[in-house]
Amino acid sequence: MPTRLARLLHLADSALPTGGFAYSYGLESSRTFGLVRDPAGLRHYLYSYLQQAVGLEIPFLNSCYALVWPLGPAALTDILLEYDAQLLVPAMHKASLTQGKTWLQLLQSFYPAAGLRELGELLKQYQLPGHFVPLLALSLQRLNYSLAEAHTFYLHLALRDQVSAAIRLGCLGPMEGHRLQHEFYAIFDDLLADVAHLDYRAATRSASLLDTAQMLHEHVYSRLFQN
Repeated sequence: MPTRLARLLHLADSALPTGGFAYSYGLESSRTFGLVRDPAGLRHYLYSYLQQAVGLEIPFLNSCYALVWPLGPAALTDILLEYDAQLLVPAMHKASLTQGKTWLQLLQSFYPAAGLRELGELLKQYQLPGHFVPLLALSLQRLNYSLAEAHTFYLHLALRDQVSAAIRLGCLGPMEGHRLQHEFYAIFDDLLADVAHLDYRAATRSASLLDTAQMLHEHVYSRLFQN
């Protein structure tokens, strides 16, 4: 059990080169165009971001966990194509594919006997989009982590990357940022309550203003992040 936990913590390590720190996911443009003006605005932004992550990403995590290995194209096609269609911002679409590819390559090297290389070959053979969230779910399921662990793992990644982006953008200092991250863990249980039954057909986007901010990112004059 300690070794299993240590390996999961390693996968959540910010030093793991999956590319998440290259993107602000709308925070930079939100700050530039005045949608996030102060600490209270940042808190509202983070809460909306996590709410959308739960409404959009968690149903896809659930559906991936319901699949039975060995996987075939019939099991994956609808889920992956629907997720692909949900990514409305071109930069976000590209980022998700890049992160998914990097994530799968890393885990293939960490767990060569898990069959993840065959998953990558299957995606390539049938030209299926290998987005980060579905591949994260499929790999964690294959490594025998529970669905509840996957939910918490994904929300941790989402929150951590946004707080890190906020610190680097100067929205708040490092100590204040990590204290804010610590405080936000308290709402994970409420956000994840009664979502385990949702499948990908129940995925919803709940933060249209956040989507707009992501699309405005390309109009930021000087950018620290890709998106």
